[in-house]
Amino acid sequence: MIQQITLLFIGGTELIFILFIVVMVFGADKIPEIARGLGKGMRQLRDATNDIKHEVTKSAKESNVIDTDVAEDIQEELNTIKDDLEDFTGSVKRKL
Repeated sequence: MIQQITLLFIGGTELIFILFIVVMVFGADKIPEIARGLGKGMRQLRDATNDIKHEVTKSAKESNVIDTDVAEDIQEELNTIKDDLEDFTGSVKRKL
């Protein structure tokens, strides 16, 4: 079976055709500038998203909406239970 690379439900042939149209419209010398601009825009969007997440988390911690100590205690307890369960299932698997 031959598998084609798909990106957002676009096949290889469609992708090549789109790239051909981009080269025809903008020219080969403008493509690196366009890609650079898109990269900078994506970077700014990611940075803005991270800043918003950081501010929301910071304000939630300041207003005691999120109690990180409790979350860490719960995570440690879950890890302990997970390790105990893996030890138990490991011994059961060996007996079978």
